[in-house]
Amino acid sequence: MMTRRPDGPPARGGRGRRSSGPPRRPPTHRPPAELSIDPARSAAQELLAAVRERGAYANLALPAILADRGLTGRDAALATELGYGTCRAAGQLDAVLAACGDRPLAELDGPVLDALRLGAYQLLHTRIPPHAAVSATVDLVRAGPRPQAAGYVNAVLRRVAERDLDRWIERLAPAAQTDPLARLALATAHPRWIVAALADALGASTGDPSELSAALAADGRPPAVHVVARPGLIDRDALIIETGGEPGRWSPWAVQLRGGSPGGFPSVARGAAGVQDEGSQLVVLALTAATLDGPDRRWLDLAAGPGGKAALLGALAAQRDATLDAVEVAPHRADLVRSATRDLPVTVHTADGRDPGLEPGGFDRVLLDAPCTGLGALRRRPEARWRRTEADVAPLVALQRELLASAARLVRPGGVVGYVTCSPHLAETAGVIARRPRQLEPIDARAFLPDLPDLGPGPTVQLWPHRHGTDGMFLALLRRER
Repeated sequence: MMTRRPDGPPARGGRGRRSSGPPRRPPTHRPPAELSIDPARSAAQELLAAVRERGAYANLALPAILADRGLTGRDAALATELGYGTCRAAGQLDAVLAACGDRPLAELDGPVLDALRLGAYQLLHTRIPPHAAVSATVDLVRAGPRPQAAGYVNAVLRRVAERDLDRWIERLAPAAQTDPLARLALATAHPRWIVAALADALGASTGDPSELSAALAADGRPPAVHVVARPGLIDRDALIIETGGEPGRWSPWAVQLRGGSPGGFPSVARGAAGVQDEGSQLVVLALTAATLDGPDRRWLDLAAGPGGKAALLGALAAQRDATLDAVEVAPHRADLVRSATRDLPVTVHTADGRDPGLEPGGFDRVLLDAPCTGLGALRRRPEARWRRTEADVAPLVALQRELLASAARLVRPGGVVGYVTCSPHLAETAGVIARRPRQLEPIDARAFLPDLPDLGPGPTVQLWPHRHGTDGMFLALLRRER
């Protein structure tokens, strides 16, 4: 992706020398002794490199980076803020940086672009004094693989510091009368197509365009961490005592943590509890609460990886003398499902959910948590908004429809399918349900989530981070006609 490297600090309008030799080996030098490298910024820089070079997920990569470096307390908190924040705001930061430099961003070496983004985030989104943000970032460059670029980074960041974020938005964004969605996209650090998708979804349910700003703002706030007390394995009150947390707002199994690493709790380590957003818990609650005529012994999770919902379903199945079959196409994710559901009445199949080789009409309840764009979990995955494109939607919708057709074949007459996506995109939600298999009829999912407000006109349910504090889960409950 990066073809040209800045080899020096040219004056504005000048051009640096091109690197004409073969690619350099990864640096093994140590930082100059006179440089004071801030450990939190260095950790954030390592995270940005992992996301850029390896396609790492920030929320999975950062804990390992912090542990490897032994960062805790204030240093860990600052590294998290700078790393996640820079990933989340990358497109917005790039728009500002493009206006401040004389080189296309695509021509910059990767580590240089990482440093520029990290510095710009500090200048535009934190209260760190500008001189400290610039000097600390320049020191990172001097200690890194491209020390020759320090002067260029210094010059660009000083230009960034000439305006605050509101003034940059005023300068760079189109006028509200010309393209209000593009202006809102730059101001809230979202791609325009995502802003348009959320606007469509909210407009369809409320007709209130002012709610869009609240939904976009919620994507920028770190979510609360919830753990689920798996029924029959641990009581929620016992989990509250163990974790020092408090009851979740909506789910009868949820505990909201006040801090700390969830993986360190004994109940999580042994599988009696697990990290799980309340929205994910609620869609399982609704599916298992839906009324059935006839037997209720065989359940199916048709796209089970990595296994959080399968573990909750398995625990509930054990209490009802039922069993769960869990299907996952990717072998490594199927192994995660096996690990999550150990000691539960769950059989895991490594198979394609579109044709898993299971008995047609053999299941009473089927959960289809379909692969999707993940627009409902942008607050949880900082870099995701810049990885997804509008072109991803159509292939995912085609897959969702194929999986729903499979679910319709596998559920028995009178049984119920729960169609779930972690996305409010209308093509992935209402659009799929509108073109559902004809033997599936919607039932009102709101009846099985009676304590939640603002669920719209039904029969489907769309949860929202800004309304409910959950991920943006969509749920349709569909009964197969006899």
